[in-house]
Amino acid sequence: MSAGIELWPPQASHHAEQVDLLIGSFGAMVWLLTLPVFVLMTWFTIRYRRSHQVNRQHAPTHNLWVELGWSVIPFLLTLGFYVWATMLFFDIHRPPPDAMTIHVVAKQWMWKYQHPEGAREINDLHVPAGEPVELVMTSEDVIHSFFVPGLRIKQDLVPGRYTSLWFNASRPGRYALRCAEFCGTDHSVMGGNLIVLQPQDYAAWLSRSADGGLDGTLAETGATLFRQMGCSGCHAAASPVRAPALGGIFGRPVALSDGRTVIADEQYLSDAILLPNKEIAAGYPSIMPTYGNVLTAEQVNALVAYLKSTHAAQDSK
Repeated sequence: MSAGIELWPPQASHHAEQVDLLIGSFGAMVWLLTLPVFVLMTWFTIRYRRSHQVNRQHAPTHNLWVELGWSVIPFLLTLGFYVWATMLFFDIHRPPPDAMTIHVVAKQWMWKYQHPEGAREINDLHVPAGEPVELVMTSEDVIHSFFVPGLRIKQDLVPGRYTSLWFNASRPGRYALRCAEFCGTDHSVMGGNLIVLQPQDYAAWLSRSADGGLDGTLAETGATLFRQMGCSGCHAAASPVRAPALGGIFGRPVALSDGRTVIADEQYLSDAILLPNKEIAAGYPSIMPTYGNVLTAEQVNALVAYLKSTHAAQDSK
């Protein structure tokens, strides 16, 4: 990457190419629709100025086909761009099933990442080229916004909520990463880099990180927390306490005491840990204590990853 001033960020993914094509095409359409108006305005100003001798008798007052064309054609073109942009928007929020999941936690004023293998990073994020990566994100304090210009992706991170998007970086390199939401005094320095490596280089980086000492995978860390925090005493399958069994719950429907049914996704499991009285499982009393002031966002992510792993383990049987 060049060290000079970049008028347009480099394209680091196929999605970035599609976004640039969308913006360029829309800009060309605007010029094609707008330029004739100003050209004709200028021409009519000169042609029909007051002192100029022009036959103004029997001048047409309207032309139905011109009026329809000038209204219908721009409408159809704009509608086409709306559909195109909507497809791109939904695409980045529907990750492929084989996407590698990386958890992102934002706080004033840094980005914290945890890879499924257990590697942790601050600000700089390493990913393999040519492989889909899903980011599951939340914030510890205020609203932040994860923005990588090279990928043309941006997503807000809201405290107490999970948001996600995915990408497939196709070009190895180092790309700027910014917070695009004013988040406090040092908002301007809250940044980092997306470092895209060839798959073999990414594997070597993971190996070096492991040599530096890791606490196991994110799911293994969650399994340890599940025991240490006493969760297994109530929610394990063989527990004598009457509480919902959590093994394999991820992705499955859960009946609630108010008659609703929800899917046990990352948001539901996080709320069940931090806000246990928000959605109470049908047939169970509301006696679980809150862990909102006990667990950090990283620990909640680890617990959710562990519960997701139990679902995968049961599906593989």
